[in-house]
Amino acid sequence: MAEETPAFQQIYTFNALPDKTFTFQQDSHTAGLLMKWGMCGRISTQAFNFDQTFQSYKKNDFALNFFQDPCVKNSLKILDASGVWKPLGSDITRVDVEDVPCSKVSVDIFDPILSSGIVRPSGHIVKCFHEVHPDFDQLRMMLLEEESENYHVVSRSDRQEFLFRLFKHVVLGGELCQYEDIITPYIEAAKKIYKDLVSVQKDSDTKEIRVVSTVLKVSAYDEHGLCYPSGQHSEQTFAYLCIDPFKRHVYVLYHSFGVGLF
Repeated sequence: MAEETPAFQQIYTFNALPDKTFTFQQDSHTAGLLMKWGMCGRISTQAFNFDQTFQSYKKNDFALNFFQDPCVKNSLKILDASGVWKPLGSDITRVDVEDVPCSKVSVDIFDPILSSGIVRPSGHIVKCFHEVHPDFDQLRMMLLEEESENYHVVSRSDRQEFLFRLFKHVVLGGELCQYEDIITPYIEAAKKIYKDLVSVQKDSDTKEIRVVSTVLKVSAYDEHGLCYPSGQHSEQTFAYLCIDPFKRHVYVLYHSFGVGLF
């Protein structure tokens, strides 16, 4: 059963914004890359608005309200086991929420990768021998294997940043991913997705640009167990809520790992 909400507690309500478009999905070049990386047809973005002021300390309530909202239940897309998009439909009883750091306003976070021997000056990713994956490279080694000599090139805190997570997701791709030889397409795609989902403002005092969005990684459960973003755990199956507290918008980025759909 869903947790009961005390009578005095306000509940967020949501409406779908079907006309909201996301540049990275409209851009033919980026769409082509997502197809090449096996993510096409398995990744989606949706927009909703909400009716009350967002308070970051209420993020758990916000996420639970989101998934229990009738509009979200009937319009939030999810891929079923046969690869068909359908509404969420489930009666959500619990939501796991991870607060995702989101502070970057440039791609400087990738500079250590470019200057550490993982990538040649030309931008080409250095190949490497791997016992399990014959077509492996130093970039994926750095992303996946803690014993890699380059794992700590990117700090633990920067690895948690939303921009870096997006980069890692596109590098690893889907089940039938054709990997890039050059790093630039990965960085540019991550940057495009990030700019679509994250809102920034200029600080009136310092005049510096800062991120105002709150990003939450979410997993939702119904009476049978985990059901969103999938019934199976996978690093490449994910869902993020990107909340703009000023516009009162929430953007959902969803991906279900599997064979790309066209």
